Amino acid sequence: MLVGYISNIKQEMPLYPAALQTGLNFLGKADLANLALGRHEIEQDRIYASIAEYETEPKNKRRPEAHKKYIDIQYVCSGAEMIGVAPLEQAREVDEDCLAERDVIFYRQIPDETDLTLLPGMFAIFFPWDVHRPNCSLGDKTGRVRKVVVKIAVDAI
Repeated sequence: MLVGYISNIKQEMPLYPAALQTGLNFLGKADLANLALGRHEIEQDRIYASIAEYETEPKNKRRPEAHKKYIDIQYVCSGAEMIGVAPLEQAREVDEDCLAERDVIFYRQIPDETDLTLLPGMFAIFFPWDVHRPNCSLGDKTGRVRKVVVKIAVDAI
């Protein structure tokens, strides 16, 4: 997992592989506040972005998840959310396996999660060896979030 600020991306860009640079460049250059919700192709199925708006939920209502074929770059445009994060090896009990259909596997819970707060302008990169529980509320209050998730095929790296 990596966490950063899009405002620092020019200094950090040379440190990332080309496919991650493509995804981060999209976040830095696109008019994310005005792009339509839904999927936006960057490089066909190899790299694409999904834009969503939603209300965060209490952490106990969200399921930890992981992906096998894609790396996530999750970027908060507006609002704020908490994401629980842990190494995949801590994942114990599978709740639902949708890897074949949607490249996502859900777990019942993950012990010793780290709570990561994403504020506007921040991104987090989750690799297949990271379990993450996105869209969680900060404290007791739910909030409206606009987020972009850039999906990068592992084989593009």
